[in-house]
Amino acid sequence: MIIYTDMISGDEMCSSAFDIKTVDDIAYEVDAKMIVISEGDVDIGGNPSAEEQEEALENGGQTVNNIVHSFRLTATQFDKKAYLTYLKGYMKKIKSTLAERAEAGDEEAKKRLETFESSAQAFAKKLIGNFKDYEFFIGESMDPEGMVVLMNYREDGVTPYMIYWKDGLKEVRAASFLILFYFPHR
Repeated sequence: MIIYTDMISGDEMCSSAFDIKTVDDIAYEVDAKMIVISEGDVDIGGNPSAEEQEEALENGGQTVNNIVHSFRLTATQFDKKAYLTYLKGYMKKIKSTLAERAEAGDEEAKKRLETFESSAQAFAKKLIGNFKDYEFFIGESMDPEGMVVLMNYREDGVTPYMIYWKDGLKEVRAASFLILFYFPHR
């Protein structure tokens, strides 16, 4: 499994366990869903029945976005002007990081830098054009310079999805462990 961390803050933002789509080779759209949790619940990936969800709600449970809940993202707010200011600074940091890696001889970073320079501004304009449709989330550390994740809903108006800047994420492979038990021979 791959854990995607924010390149700036180091916060865990998402994982390959979710349905991830690349958009314009500059961003990821990650499908989320609303789940019901109760105090003390541990999410092990099971799919509770409708009756279990209704019972959990009756017993003080709450409905949450599974990505926001799993990665401890925190809702934040922006007006358009503040978001533009943030985005300008954020994009400058990402471009600088890619340029440093490219100068160090990283061929993949060179390609990503070209893509970022040619596509990021157009994608940002799309986001700003639909600014009122988005909700905003930051990582667990609440680093104001880190990535701001955008959330919107699919055409059905019910299914949430998250938007991440592809070049603002770092892929970290999660180690899998196999536990072997030793039983001595008698």
